[in-house]
Amino acid sequence: MYHLLKTLLLSAICLAALIVSATAQTASTTSTDLAIVAQQPARPQMQAPPAESALRVAGRSALYCAGYIQFQKFPDLPEIVGAEQEQEQRTFSQGNVVYLNAGSREGIKEGQEFQIIRPRGDVKSVHRQKHGYLGMYVQEVGELQIIKVSENTSAAQITFSCDTALLGDLLREIPRRESPLARPETTLDRFADPSSKQTGRLMMARDGREMVTKNDVVYIDLGAEDNLNRGDYLTIFRPLGTGNVTRVDNEENALGRTDGFQSDRYRGGGYGLQAQRSKDTSTFATSRGYYRYKPITSKEVKRLRPLMPRKFVGEMVVIDVQSRTATAIITQVVSEAHTGDWVEVK
Repeated sequence: MYHLLKTLLLSAICLAALIVSATAQTASTTSTDLAIVAQQPARPQMQAPPAESALRVAGRSALYCAGYIQFQKFPDLPEIVGAEQEQEQRTFSQGNVVYLNAGSREGIKEGQEFQIIRPRGDVKSVHRQKHGYLGMYVQEVGELQIIKVSENTSAAQITFSCDTALLGDLLREIPRRESPLARPETTLDRFADPSSKQTGRLMMARDGREMVTKNDVVYIDLGAEDNLNRGDYLTIFRPLGTGNVTRVDNEENALGRTDGFQSDRYRGGGYGLQAQRSKDTSTFATSRGYYRYKPITSKEVKRLRPLMPRKFVGEMVVIDVQSRTATAIITQVVSEAHTGDWVEVK
């Protein structure tokens, strides 16, 4: 009996020791795992880009390379008159060093930044609604930074290029522009009624283009004097039946005839199968001895019809406003657009 109790007591002690050891090992493993997890770097959180930056209509190139039509005369501006590599170059772009005909006497300082512009000439011979002088078209070429200043000259490095710079290009302060926010793109209503607001013409497009589409930069004859503002949206339209590249008289080629296409033996009706309907009135042709029904023509139908809806082409948004004109960028089109189309403020 004594040996049996001794054996049971030893078994109980061993079992308790095993349980304590297993519990301690489990706690150690858990604390080790937690320490490893704590040492692991946190996963980067995915952040959506700012809503405004994703909805800008134009980037830097569109904003600062668009060009504009300036009504006011230019004052005396610094001019590019030389270049470091002019012995082998006549055009200069980003990274090239050029020389100006202005220095410390004209207030030029190191580190200053300027915009490079090139006046191209007065705006003439364009489709326009506005009368009088509109201004001079100014091409925006790029930007430069002053790196060395002397009394009468300065050295500068081109930092941003829209086009190659030339000797004779002028410098002005860099305008501060901000792209308008784009509206959510929706299906355009091609049959929307006019807004009865200001109307003008799409006069020109950047780079001399005549056929334009989405994201192209254009110039219109509406400006600050018409209460136009940056960010205003405009409808592009044209009168119904216009807009072809060449003027073609699309009148019918097959007129109605009393003989029609019938044979001399089997007569089957005195009319032309390719002609439009005949008029309600007729003229008696005594020389032929029968009535001759004159067909109605497309020109006659168009002349007598009521006022028709305009043809909707697309929309644009204004990115820069001058005195009598504005620069805009096309945001949507539903058909081909071109210079000469009309625009209306929405």
